[in-house]
Amino acid sequence: MVPFGTEREDEPRFNGIFSRALFIVLLLGVGGAWLFKRLVLERPLFDPQAEPRAILSRGDLAADEETTIELFERASPAVVNIDTKRFAVRNGLFTRQYVEVPEGSGSGFLWDEEGHVVTNFHVIQGADKAYVTLSDDQGYVAELVGAAKDFDLAVLAIDAPASKLRPIPVGRSDDLRVGQKVFAIGSPFGLGQTLTAGIISSLGRTIESVTGMLIDDVIQTDAAINPGNSGGPLLDSAGRLIGVNTAIKSTSGSSAGVGFAIPVDTVNRVVPQILRGGVQRAALGIGLGPDDWARQVGLEGAVVKNVLPGGAAARAGMIAARNIGGGSVELGDIIVAIDERRIRKGDDLTAALEKYAVGDAVRVRVARGKNRVEELTVVLQGSFQ
Repeated sequence: MVPFGTEREDEPRFNGIFSRALFIVLLLGVGGAWLFKRLVLERPLFDPQAEPRAILSRGDLAADEETTIELFERASPAVVNIDTKRFAVRNGLFTRQYVEVPEGSGSGFLWDEEGHVVTNFHVIQGADKAYVTLSDDQGYVAELVGAAKDFDLAVLAIDAPASKLRPIPVGRSDDLRVGQKVFAIGSPFGLGQTLTAGIISSLGRTIESVTGMLIDDVIQTDAAINPGNSGGPLLDSAGRLIGVNTAIKSTSGSSAGVGFAIPVDTVNRVVPQILRGGVQRAALGIGLGPDDWARQVGLEGAVVKNVLPGGAAARAGMIAARNIGGGSVELGDIIVAIDERRIRKGDDLTAALEKYAVGDAVRVRVARGKNRVEELTVVLQGSFQ
């Protein structure tokens, strides 16, 4: 028997505290449920008096916005969309029918008021037919005038009213600077008349054309260029053509901020040649040997394997390599510089000559043996592509 006023040692001492805590929790829960019901469940979902929000006036557009809008409105009528088709044979039970199958799409721009359209060669490569759509959505069947595959350029012609032909203004690319604003207009993924903006990221890049030849002095830009932009114009802030959007560097196939454009100085030299009936490249009149031949004698340069009789190099006294039998070759001249440009391999020579026209006189430095260098003056000849 336990005397009154004493506790058993094994009896819980905090029953009262737990009870009070449980009561408080229940009270809060009931209160919260009431508030939820009052503020949420019983809140009206609709407002019969609802009106449109007041519109905040934005004020004038910023000066650079106005400039960009004006540039697009002025340049876009010169930009076209190009869709290509190829012919496929569909065999029926007793018939054979030729049908047009979509091949691809790209962009281009009006070159002159005669309906000539400039684009990339790879845009129309492999196609049997091409359709050009102007900025007013009017379409025309295009005829291929000619192409310069080594430069990835092609010229089409359309028969459109003169009132619809607004040639793009042409600028220059030899005075461009990294950091300049640039604008690209084209048809990425078939979405015509799309404008993107960026800057010139780098100059003097080299890319490979569809023939494997190198295109020199290419412009690198971070303006968004995607599939379908190929062949479209790259413009400066004055709305002048400074390049033809040609390629992107991307692991996904879409824009990654690294796009390339053929410089307008090259375009302005090559397109007239196409229109005149054929593209002539400035040439020395030589054949090149493997770069390894120069390295085997401890030199860098473009190896002169043979010299065209009566050609530009022959008239300047250039010496070709000579077969001395037994599979051995005695080297002649190795070209190490054109004017002030260093030549370290055959591709360097090809790229260097792109800056010149047929008839230009150039200073060619050649290594004759390991320790002898001669300078020759060569008047460049023409070589049809």
